Amino acid sequence: MNLGAFSISLTVKDIKASKAFYEKLGFEAMGGDSDQGWIILKNGDHIIGLFQGMFDKNILTFNPGWDQSAQNLSEFTDVRELRGQLIHRGIHIVRDDIGQKTGPGSIVIEDPDGNPILIDQHR
Repeated sequence: MNLGAFSISLTVKDIKASKAFYEKLGFEAMGGDSDQGWIILKNGDHIIGLFQGMFDKNILTFNPGWDQSAQNLSEFTDVRELRGQLIHRGIHIVRDDIGQKTGPGSIVIEDPDGNPILIDQHR
């Protein structure tokens, strides 16, 4: 099962302090707007999203259709197909935000410890 590009979305108390900390670890901004409460940082193939006031918990995030540089892939497994595979494997879908037959959509599942896993397709 190919879930797409991986990142971790961290809920933070002070986005500017968190950004400065991760920059000291070699991460560089690749997207987002800290004034809006979110920013995406990258170090090699490692991606961290910082989010202030948007989530209650840290989230594992997968993006079907993207590589680790957020570039579109020519071939990928659509989130709708992934949803079907997960249901077939007995995994409960906690939130389903897929309204169209194609294009963007997302689902959320949780691991046995309640950690949210977002599968978020942007195209």
